[in-house]
Amino acid sequence: MHNSLKRFSFVGVKKKKITLSVIAEELKVSKTLVSLVLNGKGDASAINKATQEKVINKARELNYKPNQVARGLRMGTTKTIGLLVADISNPFFARITRTIEHYAEEEGFSLIVCSSDEEQEREKRLVRMLLDRQVDGVIMTSTLSQPEDLDALFPNQFPLVLFDRYLDQSKKNFVGVDNVSATKEAVNHFIENGHKNIGFLTLTPSYISTLRDRRKGYMESLKEHGISPNEDYIIEVDYNLIKEKEYSQIKEFVQSNKEISAIFTTNNHLAVACLEALKELKLKIPEDISIITFDDVELFQYTSPALSTIAQPLADIGQKAVSILMDEIKSSADIQKTEILQTKLIIRES
Repeated sequence: MHNSLKRFSFVGVKKKKITLSVIAEELKVSKTLVSLVLNGKGDASAINKATQEKVINKARELNYKPNQVARGLRMGTTKTIGLLVADISNPFFARITRTIEHYAEEEGFSLIVCSSDEEQEREKRLVRMLLDRQVDGVIMTSTLSQPEDLDALFPNQFPLVLFDRYLDQSKKNFVGVDNVSATKEAVNHFIENGHKNIGFLTLTPSYISTLRDRRKGYMESLKEHGISPNEDYIIEVDYNLIKEKEYSQIKEFVQSNKEISAIFTTNNHLAVACLEALKELKLKIPEDISIITFDDVELFQYTSPALSTIAQPLADIGQKAVSILMDEIKSSADIQKTEILQTKLIIRES
């Protein structure tokens, strides 16, 4: 497992409280001016850009928390948190949104839910919108590839928890599962049942940590069983095509690799697309080809045949994400936590 996924917890030394007055004194400006800038009202108040930039940079330099700004300006927090997911139409994200909403409500917080639709620029716009709304913290699954890109979106020490996907070398709080081990378990099951020619269906963008780790697990399982990986058995499907229910790429893949007897798909959208493609090709499951997919959707229990899946602990993911975020919001110390949870391989009829 990647080093960035090792569990760790660090609580720093209590920091000196930084106030609006401290920032104002450092810059030789008024406390009101600092308040206006940090509350996003600099332009409306005709404060020039250079001055606004100096105030923002000084606030970051002094590790001034935006939720502290909110408390000072409104005599309390907004009691709202932002939740940004990659695709709200994906049952995985829809179900985990409901879970996070439940635990947030238990803490007395409301949720603002956004979906980036796997678009980086949209994600950036949505983050800015959430910050403009003065949310007290954010839980998100990011489409970005570099930790510095994520860092640039948030002020220093802003309460933030990533879930499902991590960014290499990022020090942000994270809650997710061991995708490498989970995928290895599924591919091992195929091999133990006599399958040697195993297809791997994944999505774009391939740099996403979940997809990258699932591919790593697939490759490691094959190698550990003495099976040489065949790049022809790996297909990367365009995310937008799956959203548009365009399955020709999968049909061509199956037709071009008739020796494949089992397929692993990296998420539930791909599993549905694969089922549709195999149906159009008049191939029977599991007689002609076997399938296991990542993410257990309730529907998969009732397909014919019922689909074998890797189930993620959605309730635990949601609970831990909210718990860590609450610690961040309530604490004036720097908190860094990573929680890696276990999945469950559910073998059904496929």
